[in-house]
Amino acid sequence: MSTSKKYLDPEVLARLSRLDIKARLVVEGFLSGLHTSPFKGFSQEFADYRQYMPGDELKRIDWKVFGRSDRFYIKEYQEETNLRAYILLDTSGSMGYGKKITKIEYAKYLGASLAYMLYKQKDNVGIATFDTGIREIIPPSARRTNFMMILRAIEDATPGGETAVTDVLYQLAQKLKRRGLVILLSDMLDNPEDVVRSLRSLRYRKHEILVFQILDPDERDFPFDKSAIFSDLEDDSQMIINPGLIRDRYRQRFEEFIRFYHQHLLESHIDHTVLYTSTPYDKALFAYLQKRTRLL
Repeated sequence: MSTSKKYLDPEVLARLSRLDIKARLVVEGFLSGLHTSPFKGFSQEFADYRQYMPGDELKRIDWKVFGRSDRFYIKEYQEETNLRAYILLDTSGSMGYGKKITKIEYAKYLGASLAYMLYKQKDNVGIATFDTGIREIIPPSARRTNFMMILRAIEDATPGGETAVTDVLYQLAQKLKRRGLVILLSDMLDNPEDVVRSLRSLRYRKHEILVFQILDPDERDFPFDKSAIFSDLEDDSQMIINPGLIRDRYRQRFEEFIRFYHQHLLESHIDHTVLYTSTPYDKALFAYLQKRTRLL
């Protein structure tokens, strides 16, 4: 298997390719026949009528036309174009933690699968890798060459540097001129208040945002038994810790950390999903997309 395709497991993609990624809120562009545009039924510019087809939403039928012609017709609008999606891959030092699989490896598999799905839907997909700043950015495109560049960027990403989710999101907010789908793959180990504020700034610009918070079970359970030197993967600082003395308090603070993100992102209509690396990424993604499809 070539290195550029190592994150695209054929068995996984065979399952995932049957599902569409559908943005729930106002997003510029959905490919007609694959996506349902949230612009339909609002004040966008009318283009033409077409005959009703099985699977079309009943609410889009023009009943006045039916009354005159005794036939079902659907209104079409000019907003039905291709989706623009950005995958944001966190490559900070903390993403390098993991035993069987590191958080960044997990995020790579997840990001490659999502990019593949968007590409197969003929959507414009791009990627930005970041730590303290944006390392690499590939603008959204539906071309195969662009998709291969995205896979190469994923392949080349390595953990290093401190986390600066907040700064990077503000930088991207200035670059993303058109509304689209933003998918964040990160452990979110930054100041929660600042991260939420920066995500809200993207949401304010009408982007649809999906946040996959990728964590190792150790970060939730703190299963360590003996006193040891704990090293920070981002700034190399060290601390001697007796796990037994702080475990209960640590777990409480961790639950508060996750709850803060979930509550405040939900209030801002931002989709927040916590994924642990102990769950196979394909099963986690497949379950998420099935749930999302039901909600839509």
